[in-house]
Parts: sequence; structure tokens; C-alpha cells
Amino acid sequence: MPSADTALLCAASSSPIDLTALRTALEAGADPDTRDKTGRTALLIASLADDIPAAKVLLEAGASPNAMDEMRQTPWLVTGVTGSVGMLEAILPYKPDMNLRNRYGGISVIPASERGHVDYVSRVVQTGINVNHVNHLGWTALLEAVILGDGGERHVEILKILLDAGADPGIKDKDGVSALKHARERGYAEMVRVLEGAGAPE
Repeated sequence: MPSADTALLCAASSSPIDLTALRTALEAGADPDTRDKTGRTALLIASLADDIPAAKVLLEAGASPNAMDEMRQTPWLVTGVTGSVGMLEAILPYKPDMNLRNRYGGISVIPASERGHVDYVSRVVQTGINVNHVNHLGWTALLEAVILGDGGERHVEILKILLDAGADPGIKDKDGVSALKHARERGYAEMVRVLEGAGAPE
């Protein structure tokens, strides 16, 4: 690996990310998509750290928002985990592939829904992302919000956002269990009310 590439990854791995060193490495000819031993690019590291200024420098230098590491993470997919609307907005103009899947077969809206990232879900559904995408577990974002959420205010709000964005409450999990049934079994009364109001089947 050329020394400029090494310098770029070193700069990206500092905490906080050293913007001066980042720019110096890029000016010295570093490949913006050079990877560390786990396949992570500097942009992926910046996305994981939610370092928006560093991400912008790297994106402007041509770094790919779709570069995937060994764990099947990309700079874009990571935004769904961190819930960073700022990073979403930084990456979006660079046309990330929203169909790339993480190791669970999910797209960014699914982990965001599970984790209760209301602002992120509200923004990402405006991009045209597939709110009915089904992951390897057989779950959509809506199912994941019910099954892995806590039934509280944030997850109820996410449920409403997803439904308003066209999420199908009739999609069942691999065992044929509906979102409504999952909500009932967990005693999530408000989720039950919202789902029933949306015409969700048993």
C-alpha cells in the first residue's frame, strides 16, 4: 500500500478524525477508497464515527458511499444504524445504492426502525427507499419496529411514519405471524391501536 494510502487510513482512524492529515494524504495522491485489513474505507470509518466534515472531504475527493467491508457495512448502510440524519444528508447527493444489503439482508431503514431513530426514518422514507423490503429474518422495517422495538413513543411514531410512507402492515414474518399479532403478544396497546387503524390483518 502506498504511503499516502496508509496516511489516509491513519488520519481517518484518529479520534477525532484529523481533517488536515486527511486532506494532506488526498493531495499526496491517496486513493479515497483505499481499505484497511477489514475492508473499511476512510469514508466508512467516518460514517461509523458520524464525522460529517471528514465524510464531506472524502466524498468530494471521490470516495464511494457504496464501498462494502467484510461485515457488509457501507457508509450509507451505517447511517441507518447510527441514525445520523446529518450523515444521510452528506451522502445522499452522491447517489448511494439504497438496495445494497447488510449482513442481515437489510437496508438502512430497517435497523433505523429497530433502534428508534425517528428523525432518520422520517427523512429516509422521503428518498423513495423500499419500506417493504424483507430481510433474511423475514422482517420488514415495520415488523422490526414491533418485534425489536420497546412499544414506546419512538417506535409508535416510527410505525406511523412507515405506514404513511406506504409500509404494508399485512406482510407477515417467516412463521406467518403478523405485525398486529406480534404487537398484541407483547402488550403494545398503542401499536395495536395504530395497526388496527391502518387496517392491519390479524
